Amino acid sequence: MEQSTGLLNTIFGKGRLFIKGIFIFILALILWVPTNLIMELVREREGRQNEAIADISGKWAGKQTVTGPLLLLPYNEQIDGANGSRVWVTREAWFMPDHSDIQSSVVPENRHRGIYQVAVYRSDINIDIRFSPIKWTTLGIAPENILWNRARIVMNVTDNLRGINEDVFLHWGDSNIVFQPRPSDVQGAPDILEAPVPLNPEIAAKDLSGSVKFSLNGSQRLVFAATARENKLTMRSNWPNPSFTGVKLPDTREVKDSGFTASWKFMNRSVPQIWQNRYIDLSGSVLGADLVIPVDSYDKTQRSVKYALLCIILTFAAFFLIETIYKRPLHLVQYGLAGLALVLFYTLLLSISEYTGYNLAYLIASVATIGLIAWFVGGIMRSGKLATFISFVLAVVYGYIFTIIQLQDYALLMGSFGLFAALAIIMYFSRKLQW
Repeated sequence: MEQSTGLLNTIFGKGRLFIKGIFIFILALILWVPTNLIMELVREREGRQNEAIADISGKWAGKQTVTGPLLLLPYNEQIDGANGSRVWVTREAWFMPDHSDIQSSVVPENRHRGIYQVAVYRSDINIDIRFSPIKWTTLGIAPENILWNRARIVMNVTDNLRGINEDVFLHWGDSNIVFQPRPSDVQGAPDILEAPVPLNPEIAAKDLSGSVKFSLNGSQRLVFAATARENKLTMRSNWPNPSFTGVKLPDTREVKDSGFTASWKFMNRSVPQIWQNRYIDLSGSVLGADLVIPVDSYDKTQRSVKYALLCIILTFAAFFLIETIYKRPLHLVQYGLAGLALVLFYTLLLSISEYTGYNLAYLIASVATIGLIAWFVGGIMRSGKLATFISFVLAVVYGYIFTIIQLQDYALLMGSFGLFAALAIIMYFSRKLQW
């Protein structure tokens, strides 16, 4: 009888251990649910940042794309009318320069809206253009039908109403000609600026050159469309965090804490040098840079939250092994309180990172969380040794997750090795457990 009772107690004890393990796993899943709410909170804060950026950009000037200069040459063409008669209509021919050399000096400023920062800038821009003899004869138009007196150089700046606060001059020959807004009668080409230039068949048969110099305000991005056959761009700024964008990266670049200098050379073969009757959007062939404020805390925090379940399970596994090996049982409520501390880590991380940046916030939040849980476990088990052990486990877990967040390109590789190592450690310490 006593042997039967002992056997039942052993079986019941082992079964209770297994059942408790199941309840701990369920508790970990329950604690994972609030992390989804934290994820929504991160997205909400990121949305507020975007609203602040849009508000400041709307009052200063937005992202700027400079297109041009181009030569616009109107001409008359006779077509069949509705009643079978011949009527004259005015068409337009667009000519790209052979060479364009752009020099841009960008002076950035930080503007604030509450706790958020937005990068705005003032840029001094000089564009030199050169045309080989205008090949108007390739259009098959009689010289007398070309409206030479209406020839003009045109350019487009995305947000010129707020970005340009002074006259823009075209230096053409010995003249300085002011650009004027053109009525929006060109389909697909809003906000065009135009400057009339003297042109006739004799002048058009020669090499032509000109330059445009102006100042431009904008925010976050400055790019230039490749509107010539051969394009050169040099951009200088004291901004230390550029993100180069466009159809190609700079041919040469130098980025320092004091700023950057970048140069591009680009042959635009994606569009013809001459086209008629419609405006071709050249914004797909741009060169330039984004002025990036390295506020990636929201993105990194979101990625950190994705590892919350892993962090909870590994911590609970350490608790479970400790209480089983050292015969010091923990109540499920105590598991839950420790799990809540692990969840609150992410709210600490989010709130602190908005003021200090992600890395320092991660350090502060992890130290606070590790200290709280170590104090809690040490008080329950009355063992400084076990509290130190839990601190070490949590430090390894948080350090591992931080490494994964930093190494974006190797996140999958690091994650796979880390999980394999964690499983191996758990298997090693669970060898003597009698389930």
